[in-house]
Amino acid sequence: MKIALTGIKPTGTPHLGNYLGMIRPALNLARDYEAYYFIADYHAMTTVKDGAELRALSYDVAAVWLALGLDPARVTLYRQSDIPEVTELTWILACITPKGLMNRAHAYKASVDENRERDRDPDAGVNMGLFNYPILMAADILLPAANVVPVGADQRQHLEMTQDMAEAFNATYGPILTVPEAIIPDDVATIVGLDGRKMSKSYGNVIPIFDDPKQLRKTVMRIVTDSRPPDEPKNPEEDTIYQLYRHVAPPEAASSMAERYLAGGLGYGTAKGELYEALESTFGPARERYQEIVGDRAEIDRILAGGADRVRARAVPLLEKIRDAVGVCPLPAR
Repeated sequence: MKIALTGIKPTGTPHLGNYLGMIRPALNLARDYEAYYFIADYHAMTTVKDGAELRALSYDVAAVWLALGLDPARVTLYRQSDIPEVTELTWILACITPKGLMNRAHAYKASVDENRERDRDPDAGVNMGLFNYPILMAADILLPAANVVPVGADQRQHLEMTQDMAEAFNATYGPILTVPEAIIPDDVATIVGLDGRKMSKSYGNVIPIFDDPKQLRKTVMRIVTDSRPPDEPKNPEEDTIYQLYRHVAPPEAASSMAERYLAGGLGYGTAKGELYEALESTFGPARERYQEIVGDRAEIDRILAGGADRVRARAVPLLEKIRDAVGVCPLPAR
């Protein structure tokens, strides 16, 4: 079977955009691929500076995956930092990656642009973890020899950079690395948030999927709408409520909401209530499982350790080939 791989940064309990854009597609891919899914704790270090917080967030993300249906007997779930070969490959890739390519990375360019707008040094507040982020991401993908990577549209560039690095390495040292392909679901390429912009923690417009019912309802009721009265027809394709509802409701229910919007008579308050019910139906049972799992860190550690053993069984032989190709001496026998 071909290999699918993805990861999620432990920077807070995942929200609806994470679920629709990455987690759900990844879980679906596991039916047809050998799946390797990891907790990207090294990536999170660019922003999370408290060790205890990072550990807690890592357990939290693992519990989310498990609660949402990941079967560790079928899917290799592991922690990025448990694979030391990743950081070694990161350095090797850095040595064949042009700095100009990293200069074009979206996250780095956004920081530079913001600094310039505020009349600061272009690199103020930019650490090398942020700058080298795409190289570490490439190592994550290339080490298990992933064939496909499910990503949101905003991550397409990182996948293209990974392809560039793999092709550059292979052109220099021979066909050793597998060049991956991105899988970007068209229907969830961009998930809108409460304010109509892309759902993002940085915008503060997310819907956390495991909020308690009372808080979840409050969050849904914060969705920004216009002032049109209930009896006025509305275009569902321009409505944030419907754009979220269609991803979590049964198809017939989504069609019904669209028809009622177009006909007039459906108010935003009623539509928000229906969205809340759909979210609660989708995530309520998983929230209960999550609350059970997240408190058992020993069991999570056992699952992650098993996953690390499986991925290292692939990573170590490949890294030995890479070390030989670049001229680094073999590791001493243990």
